[in-house]
Amino acid sequence: MLLSVPALAVERVAASASSSSLETGPEAGGSEEKPFEGSDEAKRVIDWIASSGDNRSLPYVVIDKKAARAYLFSAKGKALSDAPVLIGIAPGDEATPGIGSKSLSEIGPAERTTPAGRFLAKFGVAAGNHKVLWVDYATSVALHTIPTGNPKEKRRERMLSKTIEDNRITFGCINVPKVFYNKGVSPLFQKKGGYVYVMPDIKPLEEVFPRLRVQPFLDATVAGS
Repeated sequence: MLLSVPALAVERVAASASSSSLETGPEAGGSEEKPFEGSDEAKRVIDWIASSGDNRSLPYVVIDKKAARAYLFSAKGKALSDAPVLIGIAPGDEATPGIGSKSLSEIGPAERTTPAGRFLAKFGVAAGNHKVLWVDYATSVALHTIPTGNPKEKRRERMLSKTIEDNRITFGCINVPKVFYNKGVSPLFQKKGGYVYVMPDIKPLEEVFPRLRVQPFLDATVAGS
């Protein structure tokens, strides 16, 4: 079921079909084997999800903000692809209260964060009748392809660059390559949705994902049984 549209301007919600696509291959979600490029914290969360079944038999994406990268997994925990992402321009793990009802011109630079946490994400319709994967509907944070808009932001170039410092450019939404979205996220999340795990910038990992605290005890119990 599609969600309705909150009051918000184009940047956060436009996932235009005419958005520039990135090259296919491992950078955009290819199947080629390669070493894990994410942070140690992301690796820990990925291992925890797989061992605990925290995704509840739904597909999931792990957003590693420190590495500016997304990792896509099937409902059974199989690693499918990964890709670079663009995230909120300001480091931070909380959304400003009421930000979902603000226009873009009312959102200050310090408020342009991508909230950290575990989110049940579902597809919905956004402004301009565009379809997006709502990560946190209440704060209007969605996962979608690069929107058409201000060419001076050079979002495609930022995504393709080898550095991660320039991947912070959005108002809080998560921009992903077109092939990663259309061939990976969209077909997997279409029917029932799935989970999006967004890693923190500042907060301790266990504060964002409290169940991590008990996982070592569960693993020990299983090993000793």
